[in-house]
Amino acid sequence: MTPEALAALHLRCFEDTPPPWSAGEFSLLLALPGARLVTRAGGFALAQTAGPEAELLTIAVDPELRRRGTGRALLETLAEGLAAEGVEEIFLEVAVTNLPARALYRAAGYVERGLRRGYYRRRNAPAVDALVLARAAR
Repeated sequence: MTPEALAALHLRCFEDTPPPWSAGEFSLLLALPGARLVTRAGGFALAQTAGPEAELLTIAVDPELRRRGTGRALLETLAEGLAAEGVEEIFLEVAVTNLPARALYRAAGYVERGLRRGYYRRRNAPAVDALVLARAAR
């Protein structure tokens, strides 16, 4: 997927929390040496590696294609690829208000590691806390 396609899908998936990323932001992230992108029809997952750890930066599945296993498949494909590269643990942040994503991550084996108060800034609304979750890559 091109940065423009990633940004367009991200916009359809995230209106406010987290704020959607631009094509320029995706271009910058994809240019980083540790960037890892996994795509499927209607979705993608983007991670950044740092030694034995990786951070899931974002995952997006077209709202009209959700609840069909795409998100779970993206997470598993990403984890398998990262494990093959020697990554041992994957971290992520998720808005405490994003119950569907939290359920997806729980089903994929992520467990709570911490809380970041006021992590997601929003336009014209109070900030939202984020849970820090992690799971083994293998």
